[in-house]
Amino acid sequence: MSGKKIAIVTGASSGMGREMVYLLADHFAALEEIWVIARRKDRLEELVGKVPVSLRILPFDLSDEEDLCMLSGLLKQEQPNVKILVNGAGYGKTGAAGTIPGSLSTGMVRLNDEALVAVTEMVLPYISGNSRIIQFASAAAFMPQPGFAVYAASKSFVLSYSRALAAELKKKEIYVTAVCPGPVETEFFGIALNGGKLAPIKKLTMADPKRVVKKALLDSMKGKRISVYGPWMKAFYVLCRIVPHEILMGFINW
Repeated sequence: MSGKKIAIVTGASSGMGREMVYLLADHFAALEEIWVIARRKDRLEELVGKVPVSLRILPFDLSDEEDLCMLSGLLKQEQPNVKILVNGAGYGKTGAAGTIPGSLSTGMVRLNDEALVAVTEMVLPYISGNSRIIQFASAAAFMPQPGFAVYAASKSFVLSYSRALAAELKKKEIYVTAVCPGPVETEFFGIALNGGKLAPIKKLTMADPKRVVKKALLDSMKGKRISVYGPWMKAFYVLCRIVPHEILMGFINW
């Protein structure tokens, strides 16, 4: 591909998406531009001048079909050579079934899953060999989570989809990594908990977003299909593989 070498980061206005922009800009001198995507234009514009790479500000709501069409049109127009795609857009809401407004529950599926698939499939024709796709899933993907049912299910989808995609694209030298962090110090829980208190175990296992993102990128460059940060979440991953989920669900506390 002869187009401009770029990275695309969704969910770039905050949290791990924002940290990923900083990391890519500092470590990949060959990138000519990073397309940063999120709804909050003002937060995206704050990134300008803070990184040594040109940024293209794209204030898109990826759960909106019109905005997805705009992204598709831009790709066709620019014909870029996408070296790294980071799907970081998403949100979660806690609460028992029937207590979360329907629009928020279905919105999680639209953004966390449908938009992620749409962006991935849309960008694939512009991804060349020796490139990376980094999909932000969650440790919540490892098992069903009462009180966080829709979010956990949506991230389980991301993990399954990413693993299958990794197998499909390996021969093309396009490496797919599903990032599965536990609790991370971002705006996420302020939105997810609606002002509620975070369980003590989650405070204990809270991770620094910079470290999570650094490991995610390192694992991606190694060609790993799953990135799990920290001993707590690695232990949880193993536990979910050997202990029946019906037993583990009795200990889930949201």
